[in-house]
Amino acid sequence: MRRKDREITGIDEIEEIISRADVCRIALTDKNMPYIVPMNFGYSGGDDKRLWFHCAAKGKKLYMIRRNNYVCFEVDIDHHIIIGEKACDFGMNYRSVIGWGRIEIVTDVAEKQLGLDCIMSHYSGNKKNSYNKESLEKMLVLRLDIQVMTGKKCLPLSQ
Repeated sequence: MRRKDREITGIDEIEEIISRADVCRIALTDKNMPYIVPMNFGYSGGDDKRLWFHCAAKGKKLYMIRRNNYVCFEVDIDHHIIIGEKACDFGMNYRSVIGWGRIEIVTDVAEKQLGLDCIMSHYSGNKKNSYNKESLEKMLVLRLDIQVMTGKKCLPLSQ
């Protein structure tokens, strides 16, 4: 990171940003064609830091994941535009997390439920949920195993 004064290295603050974000953007690539998609998500920390996603069983995203499962992700919060007198005086405050890892299609039913519970917990606070067994078997769940992530904060600008 070029601006070390804006870098967030503490896992507690990184995880706080993730916990408050309502959308996670996943960046994929196939050959020279990039593709970014916003998704609802859940996060499980600890030793195995993972992001979880639920999605349709068909589409461009899955096609690309099957060809290249190394992805980048991004979340951001605390947006505040700073208005200046001149164009160059404008700015924005925010906090963000960017990371990289491998994304996989989950096939194990118990692991699907774990991922779905993480997603439900993120949005509702419910840590344990019940799922229809037939529906659970048909659902498509993605697991992103995070290899690296870093945070950034743009502190309040003087006005």
